[in-house]
Parts: sequence; structure tokens; C-alpha cells
Amino acid sequence: MGSFSVWHWLIVLVIVLVLFGRGKIPELMGDVAKGIKSFKKGMSDEDATPPPAADANAKTVDHKADETK
Repeated sequence: MGSFSVWHWLIVLVIVLVLFGRGKIPELMGDVAKGIKSFKKGMSDEDATPPPAADANAKTVDHKADETK
């Protein structure tokens, strides 16, 4: 009762082809592939860049020291 037969899938395929057309589906899949490639590139670029070094001259704020003055 919960599974689809081959006929159900064929009807769904026909409806998708009618709605999107034959030329639109490969274009959409190409856009998805480009998005995945750019995401992977962004993730590898993020891993390759070292984290920013802490500034040796930066002063830390000591809240207790400020209260005593």
C-alpha cells in the first residue's frame, strides 16, 4: 500500500517533463552541479588559509584593574 509501482513513477516523470520541459531539466542539473563545485571550492579554500595570528602588541582588558583606579 505504501510503495509506488512503475506506473506511478512513469506518471510522475511525464508530469515533471510537461511542467519543466525537456531542455530545462539539464539546465537545472548543471546549475546544481556548479553550486556544489563552488561550495566544495569554498570549503577547501577555507581550510587552506591559516587563522589570523594574534597581535603581540594587543592589550587585554582587565576589568578588575579598571575598577580599582
